[in-house]
Amino acid sequence: MSETIIRGGTVVDPANGIHGRHDVVVRDGVIAALLRADADDGGAAESIDASGCLVVPGLIDIHVHLREPGYEYKETVESGTRAAVAGGFTSVACMANTNPVNDSAAVTDYIRERAAAAALARVFPIGAVSKGLKGEELAEIGEMQRAGIVAVSDDGMPIMNGGLMRRALEYTSMFGLPVIVHEEERTIAGEGVMNEGTLSLRLGLKGVHAAAEEAMIARDIALLERTGGRLHIAHLSTAGSVDLVRAAKQRGLAVSAEASPHHFSLTEDAVDGYNTNAKMNPPLRTACDVEAVRRGLHDGTIEVIATDHAPHHRDEKEVEFDVAANGIVGLETALPLALRLTEECGIPLATIVAAMTVNPARILRLPHGTLSAGAAADITVIDPARRWTVEAARFKSKSRNTPFEGMQMQGQAVLTMVGGRIVWRADAVGGA
Repeated sequence: MSETIIRGGTVVDPANGIHGRHDVVVRDGVIAALLRADADDGGAAESIDASGCLVVPGLIDIHVHLREPGYEYKETVESGTRAAVAGGFTSVACMANTNPVNDSAAVTDYIRERAAAAALARVFPIGAVSKGLKGEELAEIGEMQRAGIVAVSDDGMPIMNGGLMRRALEYTSMFGLPVIVHEEERTIAGEGVMNEGTLSLRLGLKGVHAAAEEAMIARDIALLERTGGRLHIAHLSTAGSVDLVRAAKQRGLAVSAEASPHHFSLTEDAVDGYNTNAKMNPPLRTACDVEAVRRGLHDGTIEVIATDHAPHHRDEKEVEFDVAANGIVGLETALPLALRLTEECGIPLATIVAAMTVNPARILRLPHGTLSAGAAADITVIDPARRWTVEAARFKSKSRNTPFEGMQMQGQAVLTMVGGRIVWRADAVGGA
């Protein structure tokens, strides 16, 4: 029997309404108990000093791009999960836009095999909605579900065909899978490459109007209301989008939503100077939109914080803005940006932790995101006072495309445990 006690930390476990000093007992890979801090435990085989730290359920990222198979020059399952555990994430759900696309059980099996070989974070594949992400014909969803997918999504490719979207909502309801949607009405977005406004005019760049996102959200909420199913809206970026989701929730619809750290931390001003590391889809928006996303997180309209970790080779970013790839890496910077919301806009710490643990677990129906006795010992220890500077060259990810280079951060995962096994450890947490 193996036993470890994480001592002296402040446990924040929103799934059980716990927020206080406790010692966490891990035995044979599962949570055995939470004890009163400094209680006599009879002597464990290993003791980890978490004084001054937060001890939370292992963080869960519902939206990452691991790029394997097909784009291993950007990221692999191994490098992506190494970045994940360094950022405090014990579970990640990976999108289907690989090559070949994850639209079959064979690709799903391959991803799971690569994750098992890496033996770092848990990896939960997301299958494609449509074959080849072409938006024409439903993929073999039942086959992929039996192989282990936890959701379906054509992320990066909006489902322009409303009839296909309706069938996806109806069909996935048979399997209890959410449909995760990238909301972009392409006839409105056109060839836009950043938020439409005075800055895009000044830079001479084509803009993406907020209505491109909002129109598709309105359509899909209307379909959801009439067909059933479960709808999860990825990376909300506009005030209007938040309002639409809030109203849908008030009507009792099975809709959930996520926000990415860049959409609640940065505005379109980050693009000024043609900074391609600030180019993403949906684009960075205005200060009013950022505030609306933050309010949505505060009041529960937006239940999940997800990175949309999108690694790209530098050759795909060091080009003209119009042709640069969309997206940024996010696994290693998400946690401090999320923690900042408590100080900057008063979002309770428990709300932030829930958005990165129990809420994504509930949406994907994963048996994680909790420190309940008997649960797998997936644990993240966070030093909330630790200050550090973003240096992309030190990332565990293979890619370096971040708009946060040189930014001062506060808060960092200093120990990450998956199934009772320490997979990441910094020098801020000591053993005894």
